Amino acid sequence: MAFTFFFRDLPVLEYAVENTLKLALGRLRIKVWDAGCALGQEPYTLAILFAERMGDMGFNTLYLDATDYDSENNFGDIVTAAEYKTEELQRIPAEIFKKYFEPAPGKPEYHKVIDRIRNRVFFKYNDLLQLQPVGSDYSLIVCKNVLLHFSYEQRIEVLKMYHRSLAPGGYFATENTQKIPSEISHLFEQVAPDAQLFRKVG
Repeated sequence: MAFTFFFRDLPVLEYAVENTLKLALGRLRIKVWDAGCALGQEPYTLAILFAERMGDMGFNTLYLDATDYDSENNFGDIVTAAEYKTEELQRIPAEIFKKYFEPAPGKPEYHKVIDRIRNRVFFKYNDLLQLQPVGSDYSLIVCKNVLLHFSYEQRIEVLKMYHRSLAPGGYFATENTQKIPSEISHLFEQVAPDAQLFRKVG
């Protein structure tokens, strides 16, 4: 689904980023997969949250794979350009907006994500139902407002794929209405009762 906005479900994302940084302390690379990134608002929000908590050298170890699938292949160009209508960015705190966005050249009604953030986000086409992960050893996988469009059996198979793709002790974040099916509840443990953030088991 293409509808989303910057800093949506912020408490869950902040909690996920904080736990991921503790897990990845000392690692040469921090790998994150945002599955179902739509037009890019969520992966860029994640990248900004990491940037706020890491120094310049540390932030350069972040590799954030942003994936989605649309029949017209429009998402990739939009995510890569990272240009958004200024009126759509009004939810962003003023200090964050000033720090991480700049006017888009030749587009007076648009702002773009600065290169420092944009260069850590890598868009890839991926159909989750093909069950082919885009990588492995992820410290964090985020998949929000996607699984609800799948059947119960499909959700189980996609979640198994996420489990295989996570590093030991890695985290999985989803929307508050999504639950881990009982058939695979042994694969994840919930980190906090008030957040849909789960740690890989096994």
